Amino acid sequence: MYNENLNDLYKTCSYTFKKTEYLTLALTHSSYANENKKAKTECNERLEFFGDSILSILVSEYMFFKYPDLPEGELTRTRAAVVCEDTLFTLAEKIDLCSHIKLGRGEEQNGGRHRKSILADAFEAFLAAVYIDGGRDAAADFLYPLIIPEIEKHITPGSNIDYKTVLQQFVQETPSALLEYVITGEEGPHHDKVFYVDAILDGSVVGKGVGKSKRRAEQEAAKGALILFGVIKE
Repeated sequence: MYNENLNDLYKTCSYTFKKTEYLTLALTHSSYANENKKAKTECNERLEFFGDSILSILVSEYMFFKYPDLPEGELTRTRAAVVCEDTLFTLAEKIDLCSHIKLGRGEEQNGGRHRKSILADAFEAFLAAVYIDGGRDAAADFLYPLIIPEIEKHITPGSNIDYKTVLQQFVQETPSALLEYVITGEEGPHHDKVFYVDAILDGSVVGKGVGKSKRRAEQEAAKGALILFGVIKE
């Protein structure tokens, strides 16, 4: 059911707009705008476009500094899992965004108020509206309490460990030991290569790794060596 009381939304999202026209635009679905063309009503599609970029940069920024040892591939995987439609739909429901979206009559009758795509898009539009109205910090203050639990839920246990550093520290206990990483092969097209790397200690292979990047493969090789030496468990 539609709720026009924006004070209820302010409470759930912990942000009060200085210029409500940004909020009104963010909550206006294209179906409503199409039914009100004579009034020259605009919809939230442009805000959604902008919000998608804001969401990506804020999530990337948080993960980059929070997990300094997380490889690029894991960062990309986690971000993709977090900014997907399902997650945004869940966050939109948390702040009861569905109650405040302006929908056309047909969309309303067809259950659009609880449709994943509509709510996910509205969440991105809402984020953009907060950013425009209050700036980057306001957008982050609104987004992070909602999205950080989702990020941490998708972080693979142990994926932020820098296995190469741990192995190097282990090897340094023997000053004369020589540790090196050797690429033993690569396959696949240029845009989607897979690399194979051996971790070699004093001429002997102590770990093997495979990854979408040389760095990821080296991390996996180092992890294999640490398992071999009993430093970590498999």
